Amino acid sequence: MFELKPKEIDRLVRAAIDARDQAYAPHSHFYVGAALWIPSGEIVHGCNVENASYSLSICAERVAASTAVMKGYREFHAIAVASVGGVSPCGACRQFLSEFGMDVQIIMADVLTGARQIRSLSQLLPDAFDASNLPTN
Repeated sequence: MFELKPKEIDRLVRAAIDARDQAYAPHSHFYVGAALWIPSGEIVHGCNVENASYSLSICAERVAASTAVMKGYREFHAIAVASVGGVSPCGACRQFLSEFGMDVQIIMADVLTGARQIRSLSQLLPDAFDASNLPTN
């Protein structure tokens, strides 16, 4: 599994915090930023975007991953998620990220205290549903 160096983690967390500044969360006021580390060293950003119909909101992690896919990337090494409390990705985001590999390093950063937790996606989503679960013809 690929692991970022401490300075790379700092850079990725800073990018997630910066992305959080762009979040649109007028209903919950829970602002989240995400930053993906692509194998080339590029960082792709995302932020949460809420909707009055909460189920139509999209998380920062899925925005970042979708933006990376749009740019042609299909492999991610790490993602930093910045929020108050340093929350982990929701179940939908975990499943979404699993499409691109289970060895993704997840860095959860609390923007108030600076505390960080680091886990692999496989630790956060054991027994993920993947293409092997789909029927074949």
